[in-house]
Amino acid sequence: MDSSVQSGNLLIKFLTTLLVPVNFVVFFFLDFLDAILCVFYRYLDQFLEGKATACYCRRKGDERENADGDGENELSETLYGRRNVFRRIALVGVSGRCEDSEKMNGGSVWNRWSDCGCSSCVDGMENGNQKLYVALREPPRGRSEKPEENVIFLHGFLSSSSLWTETVFPNLCETTKQNYRLFAVDLLGFGRSPKPRDSFYIMKDHLEKIEESVIHQFGLNSFHLVAHSMGCLIALALAAKYSNSVKTITLVAPPYFPSKDGAAMTVLENLAAKRVWPPLLFGSSVMSWYEHVGRCACFFICRHHRIWEWILRRITPRRDIHFRVIDLTKHTHHSAWHSMHNVICGGAKLMDGYLDELTRAGIKINIYHGDRDVVAPIECSYNLKKKAVDATLNMVKNANHQTIILGREREFTQDLEYIWANIA
Repeated sequence: MDSSVQSGNLLIKFLTTLLVPVNFVVFFFLDFLDAILCVFYRYLDQFLEGKATACYCRRKGDERENADGDGENELSETLYGRRNVFRRIALVGVSGRCEDSEKMNGGSVWNRWSDCGCSSCVDGMENGNQKLYVALREPPRGRSEKPEENVIFLHGFLSSSSLWTETVFPNLCETTKQNYRLFAVDLLGFGRSPKPRDSFYIMKDHLEKIEESVIHQFGLNSFHLVAHSMGCLIALALAAKYSNSVKTITLVAPPYFPSKDGAAMTVLENLAAKRVWPPLLFGSSVMSWYEHVGRCACFFICRHHRIWEWILRRITPRRDIHFRVIDLTKHTHHSAWHSMHNVICGGAKLMDGYLDELTRAGIKINIYHGDRDVVAPIECSYNLKKKAVDATLNMVKNANHQTIILGREREFTQDLEYIWANIA
């Protein structure tokens, strides 16, 4: 038994050592490819749109003029701080300052040539409506036995309100259906919500849209918050701003890093380390470190999502596609790229301040995390618990970043209902 264990450890050590040169070669090539694509896209954008589009291959200094340095309104340092040994190539033959192409619809830029222009992707932008899409579930009129409770659901990165409408909403008990209003939000830049190109998708942008589209639109004086992954960071920011209105907060797989570890580059290196294995981490690293390679991926997958859906419907027996697959294409490269860097990475330094405010307000925080989560390390929730000592931490065995909800929908919904019903 000891010899077999020793042999297994030697094999793992050998494979780990073998991955080091493979990592170097793969990411060296991606550095070169991203630099070449930078030049390619600048000329192509200029040809198709009249002006080359600004990117982050240049040195810091081209960020938007209205950044006032108040944290929630800052661009992340990871946008300019990503290392690329071929960065100078990206500037060859390009003079002058790149700018966004002509603005349309009174300042809202939409439908870049490399983005999808179907109705579900640009709905609400062409007619000037910039409110978020909200899936609302209300109690039957006249049947509520007590004043309605409100719950706002925020999804994670590359997801949508479908995460909640397909998992929690169908599993509600009759009492909840009678007494709760549920608001599942498509965050700015995702799902069926607007995806403006003149937005940098900073924390403040996301908060303002939720306020406008949910809190103010429906006149919410109090509410519960439920969030997954990236949505947890936005939920904490929203709760800190409305600490007198929030009753409970439920965070599922939060990507939290303490302030001492919360420099944006540290978060990027933890959540999207440059590694070719496992495949999920490799995909995350490519899309997070390589702006132009990521844009290519979005062009082939997101812009042509209707073609891929048509193909999938014909090769799957049931002819329906899981909502997670659909959600993966419901964004633009601009919206996903900036949300990743400005919310997940750049927002890390704001989290401790939000948690201090929530602790002072005595708001109940419940955390759920899978012990097999490789997207947001399990240490994220341990560290959050250390900061918010009164929070309740629930570790779910054999669950990862998705199966913390998927596959246990009924159990998770019952947990939520218990939390809502037992708040003092």
